[in-house]
Amino acid sequence: MMMARYTMQRVAISWQNGLITSIASATRSLHTTKDRHSCKIIMSPPLVSLDLPDIWSSNSNQYHSIPPQKFSNEQIIIDGKSIAEDIRSSITSEVSRMKESIGKVPGLAVIVVGQRRDSLIYVRNKIKACEEAGIKSVMTELPDECAEDEVLSALANFNEDSSIHGILVQLPLPQHLDEGKILNALSLEKDVDGFHPLNMGNLAMRGREPLFIPCTPKGCIELLIRSGVEIIGKNAVVIGKSNIVGLPTSLLLQRHHATVSIVHALTKNPEQITREADIVITAAGVPNLVRGSWLKPGAVVLDVGTFPVDDPSSESGYCLMGDVYYEEAVELVSAITPVPGGVGPMTIAMLLSNTLDSAKRKFDFT
Repeated sequence: MMMARYTMQRVAISWQNGLITSIASATRSLHTTKDRHSCKIIMSPPLVSLDLPDIWSSNSNQYHSIPPQKFSNEQIIIDGKSIAEDIRSSITSEVSRMKESIGKVPGLAVIVVGQRRDSLIYVRNKIKACEEAGIKSVMTELPDECAEDEVLSALANFNEDSSIHGILVQLPLPQHLDEGKILNALSLEKDVDGFHPLNMGNLAMRGREPLFIPCTPKGCIELLIRSGVEIIGKNAVVIGKSNIVGLPTSLLLQRHHATVSIVHALTKNPEQITREADIVITAAGVPNLVRGSWLKPGAVVLDVGTFPVDDPSSESGYCLMGDVYYEEAVELVSAITPVPGGVGPMTIAMLLSNTLDSAKRKFDFT
C-alpha cells in the first residue's frame, strides 16, 4: 500500500516519453507553418495548429525526468529593436504591394485619453511607425476628464469608417471610464490590440483562433521563437496579471505548451516561485523589482516594464527603466531583453502586423 501511494505520487505528473518527443517534434515543424495573411512576416504559427493531444500516461511505473541543461554562462542580449526592424521592413513591402495591386492601404485609428507619459510615448512611436510603413494613421486625443460618451462616439465613428482597419484604444484609461464597456463597443474585426472579450476568449480556448493576438504577448513569443528559445514543456513565470500583458501572455504561453505560473502583488514567496522559471516575462511596471536573487542561472528573461524616470541629462528629460535590475540579471541569465530596445519595439511591430492582417482580410488580399 505504501509503495502504491509512493508510485502514484511520483508518476501523477509524468508524461510518456514518446509523447514528449512527438509533441516537441510537431511543435518544431509547426513553427515553420505559415499563416496565409502573414506568411512573410511572423514566424509564430496559427494557434489552432499548436493544439495537440493532452494525453497522460496510462502505464507510468517510472518517474521520467528530463536532465537539466547546463548553463554555458554566455549571455545573449535579445535585440528587439533589430528584430522589429526586420519585421517592419517586411510589412512596408507588403503595404507597398497592396497599394500597387489594389490601390488600398491599411488604416489605423488611435484613441488616447489623458496625458500619461508612457502612453504618449507609445502612441507617438506607433504613429511614426505607421507613417514609415505606409499605413494610414489618425488619432483622436481626449482630455483626462472627458465623458465616457465622448470616447464611445469617437469609437463609433472609427467603427463605421471603411478606410480604418484597426482601432487602438490606448490603455489604461482613466478610472472614471468603464474600460470593459468601451472595449465591448470596439468592432471585433478592427480590434488589432486583441483586447475584445471574444478575441481574449478565443485565445484562451483550445481549438479556437482569435482574429488578433494582443501585441505585446505576441511580440514576446516572436522574440522567443526568433531567438531559438524552446517553449514547450518549460517552466514559465509571468509577473503581473493585467488584461493588457500578464493575462494574455500567460494564455499564449500555455497555447505554446509551457507550464505557466503567474506572480502578482499578492503572491506569497514571489522570489522563490520566479527562481524556478526557465522563462520569465515580467510586466509589473515596478523599476528594478526583479533582482538577481529572483532568477535561476541560465533563465531567459523578457522585460516588458517601461517606467519613465526623470533624467536631466537625457535629451527627452527622462529615461526608461524596466522591471528587472539589469546589471544583476545579465550576469546570471542566458538571454535577456534590454529596456529600452527589447519588447517595446516588438509591440509596435506586432500592431502594424495585426493592422496589415486586418486590411488583407477585409480586401481578401493574399
